[in-house]
Amino acid sequence: MPMYTVLVYEAEEGGYWAEVPELPGCGSQGETLDELEHNVLEAIEACLGAYEDGETPPVRRNVRRWDLSVPDKTPA
Repeated sequence: MPMYTVLVYEAEEGGYWAEVPELPGCGSQGETLDELEHNVLEAIEACLGAYEDGETPPVRRNVRRWDLSVPDKTPA
């Protein structure tokens, strides 16, 4: 089963939205994280279905995830 990166953001108006960088234009939204997960899985399936027969959809390769803390340089 191919793996895709899903970037999740909190929406300013409430809820969440997500994008799938390997599949340009592929994303979704939801009021809760559970709803977002369901919706983004459906969006990925729809995006993959848009590829023509014989065309290979992109697959994430050699990706590492880093969560970095950046020191606050704001003067006190």
